[in-house]
Amino acid sequence: MSEILQELLRASEKAACIARACRQEEALFQLLIEEKKEDEKNKKFLTDFKTLADVLVQEVVKHDLGKKFPGLEQNVRGEESNKFTNEHGEKIIVKVCPTEEETASLLQKVLDNNKSAAKTLARAVHQEVTLTDKALNAVNVSIPLDNIAVWVDPIDSTYQYIKGSDDIQPKKGIYPKGLQCVTVLIGVFLIDTGHPVMGVINQPFAIKDPITLSWKGQWYWGLSYKESNICSLHFSATENPDNQVDRGSQLSAAATEKNSYATVTSSAESKDVLRALSKVCGENLHFAAGAGYKCLCVIQDLVDFYVFSEDTTFKWDSCAPHAILKSLGGGMLDLSECIKSINQNEKLCARPHILYNSEVQGAKGADRWANKGGLVAYRSEQHLESFMNIFIKKFFTK
Repeated sequence: MSEILQELLRASEKAACIARACRQEEALFQLLIEEKKEDEKNKKFLTDFKTLADVLVQEVVKHDLGKKFPGLEQNVRGEESNKFTNEHGEKIIVKVCPTEEETASLLQKVLDNNKSAAKTLARAVHQEVTLTDKALNAVNVSIPLDNIAVWVDPIDSTYQYIKGSDDIQPKKGIYPKGLQCVTVLIGVFLIDTGHPVMGVINQPFAIKDPITLSWKGQWYWGLSYKESNICSLHFSATENPDNQVDRGSQLSAAATEKNSYATVTSSAESKDVLRALSKVCGENLHFAAGAGYKCLCVIQDLVDFYVFSEDTTFKWDSCAPHAILKSLGGGMLDLSECIKSINQNEKLCARPHILYNSEVQGAKGADRWANKGGLVAYRSEQHLESFMNIFIKKFFTK
């Protein structure tokens, strides 16, 4: 499985390179936005966009995985349709062609004959990304290839990616918005059970060089299968030097202030949930953009929990971070089911984790893959039980 993880990591870094390339020229970037059709919209936003970068990243992951592991590309699933419509109304199927020249020719049609832009993107798509992570040598797990499928979120937090704010200051290491909240998410799950087993999160815009103004990314990975639990965070900086970004004063709120639990959530959360979370967490309640980034805050131990009660996160948002959290001893549960369990005096550890192989019955479009009951992401089962008991008491106390 080290080969698959290595390929996932490499694909995520190529995706990050594409994302960065698309933001280098504002004029180019404006060409890459196309409004989503009604059945593709995330209803959290009045308008929701998909970008050519999104589609390209998804197709690159599918293409590269299939090239390395023939047949696996058939089991790569994602948020985006690869059908794109240019300004002339011409419908084009975006894909990775056999050669850079052919891909550039195809993209030129999408970009309304912008030859220079098409060449730049095709070059990023076909580039060879050399990426090493010595910690992957510790992965020696065998999972049948015919029993795995992949969820991809090409660019999570698309709005932040489009807006492009790069001067946001973090609070206790957590960015409320901005390019730092953008992530590439690639998660692997078992087809027969739906359990997440591998995940990669890549932050294309983790650190900005104050001199060159260029961005440096960072990545995280985890594997959780049977008795094997391995995560990139288990290894020290000396063992894994290629992916170390000095976070300086970004001290863990969860580790340093245990007078209350630290939680991250969305500003779109309901008033009742926010009221209860405020009572439990006080000043340790944080807000951030992007489901993937909020999960990453839990993975990094910047907070204890990510809580969200709405049904506007999806399988492609949660699969990758869920696998990493499992590798750390945590997980991700359906929030509504957690509340039921607590009310019925059941142990949360008996609750099944969110699964990734089944649709929401009766739903259409993107909603078929929604996390219908909301979610709670955590690193510690012990802390989860205690936190949820307190949270529910506060929630039902007016």
